[in-house]
Amino acid sequence: MNYNLNKLSEQAEKTSNLSALKKLLQLISNEKPTLLLATVAILVNSTLNLLGPLIIGHTIDTYVQQKQYHGVLVSSGILLAMYLVALGTSYAQTKLMGGVGQRMLFTLRNAIFNKLQLLPVDFFNQNKAGDLISRVNNDTDKLNQFFSQSLVQFIGSIATMTGAGIFLLIIHIQLGLAAIAPMVLILIFTTIVSPWVKRTNARNLKSVGGMSAEIQESLNNFKVIIAFNRRDYFRKRFDDANRQNYKTAISAGLANNVFMPVYSFFSSVAQLTVLVYGIYMIGNGFSIGLLIAYLSYVTLFYNPLRQLAALWANFQTAMAAWDRISQILGLETNLISVADTKAESSATLLEFKNVHFGYANDHEILHNVSFKMERGKTYALVGPTGGGKTTTASLIARLYDPNKGTVLLNGKDIRSYDDDERSQKIGFILQEPFLFTGTVRDNILYGNPLYKDHTTEQMEQVIADANLGSLLAIFDNGLDTTVSSGGDSISLGQKQLIAFMRAVLRNPDLLILDEATANIDTITEKLLGDILNNLPAHTTRVIIAHRLNTIENADEIYFVNSGEVGRAGSLDDAVNMLLKGKRVS
Repeated sequence: MNYNLNKLSEQAEKTSNLSALKKLLQLISNEKPTLLLATVAILVNSTLNLLGPLIIGHTIDTYVQQKQYHGVLVSSGILLAMYLVALGTSYAQTKLMGGVGQRMLFTLRNAIFNKLQLLPVDFFNQNKAGDLISRVNNDTDKLNQFFSQSLVQFIGSIATMTGAGIFLLIIHIQLGLAAIAPMVLILIFTTIVSPWVKRTNARNLKSVGGMSAEIQESLNNFKVIIAFNRRDYFRKRFDDANRQNYKTAISAGLANNVFMPVYSFFSSVAQLTVLVYGIYMIGNGFSIGLLIAYLSYVTLFYNPLRQLAALWANFQTAMAAWDRISQILGLETNLISVADTKAESSATLLEFKNVHFGYANDHEILHNVSFKMERGKTYALVGPTGGGKTTTASLIARLYDPNKGTVLLNGKDIRSYDDDERSQKIGFILQEPFLFTGTVRDNILYGNPLYKDHTTEQMEQVIADANLGSLLAIFDNGLDTTVSSGGDSISLGQKQLIAFMRAVLRNPDLLILDEATANIDTITEKLLGDILNNLPAHTTRVIIAHRLNTIENADEIYFVNSGEVGRAGSLDDAVNMLLKGKRVS
């Protein structure tokens, strides 16, 4: 399945703003009461501001020209009261929409993170972590800014502009049509330019994600960069990403500001038209107060358009960000569940039936593989580098599903087990174990609720009963030994020991060790061997190792090479096959 977000983004560019906005509003459907209240506040605010020019025009014609200062003071008081109420509604709408924006940000980030946890390993193989971080942090913040800041102005500007247009047409329809005519040209210009603005902002957001990915990758591998003295390589890679981001940011800045001068030009044209036509109309009974009010309504019609020029660019940026976010939210895992099947009573714990697998559809790694593993036995997978050993182990742990064929666990399709049940039955110690910031205890108990309420003394007893006490003794502060970010405060060998204890304490039916002793000294390796030998009788062990001494006591050895898995016979036979690079017969 294609999980590459960069390829999916090309399809997202074709999505219309209206359909994208509908999907976004569905996500915050629980905010409808707040949005409705904010909309009412916006409409009240716009209405009060729209009544102002009418009162001013009436005051000029009725009181100012007649020098009735009492009427002027009354009108001024009414205007003051109106504008104070407008101030209150403006504050209310800002506060309400600010809350909507923050809650939407919280909801979106939760939704994205929860979706990421549901996606398979294949998704993370096809996308860079830095780009995903950018989508969770940067892109969601673009949406938050639009909803909490721009949307209020957006709705308010449209309401004010609509009201002003209605007043222009009611007061004098011919003059109103002349005033509104430039708006048609503005709409045509906006319709033509908007898709380009959205694409430009999408490229900029993509480049920001690419730069984040480059920084994340370089910092993660900084030790290697220092060891090989290749800071120049680091600098060049970052410089390339930074230059690309600079170019797209310049393009996005130009695109986002293209509306303002055009809108301002047409606004000036409209005001000039009204002024010339209005002066002509004064000679035909059009009052000065009415002309001043009319010019005010023209300003109220076109000033919001100037605001919309900037807000529309923000809207295009928000929609481009939403496209990137919705790409993740719209994905589904390809690890589908199947109906529970009746297990067949058998000594076989795990079975591959005619399994075909490839990470890419056009390149198959395993070809029609079939084998069985019985309960309580130790199996070794050997073969040349790149032969498919880790891929086979990944299929056993259901990190991936076969393209064809079936993997059976306890006689049932492995896809019929839910995630909790499967992870409880299968333990997997990876080549490069990952640890969380915290303590040894935190990492041992990760994903194992059985011992979450145990005291330190109780946990030490559990570890001793599992014959893991000798491994815990290697750590200076035992269970309280601090593990820093990424586990850099301890050695790689100690990381593998923690991963080993974490897996064994889950008491799995099947334990996979993928080069689990690669970074451990021979004495500790012997300790691990003794622990493995003392695991419960029902536990099946699958060992992947290049060091042959780690597999010499295996009950059965499988040779994995060229997409095939077959019995290798004795250890000597496996060695000969490795030396000759022989295919499985």
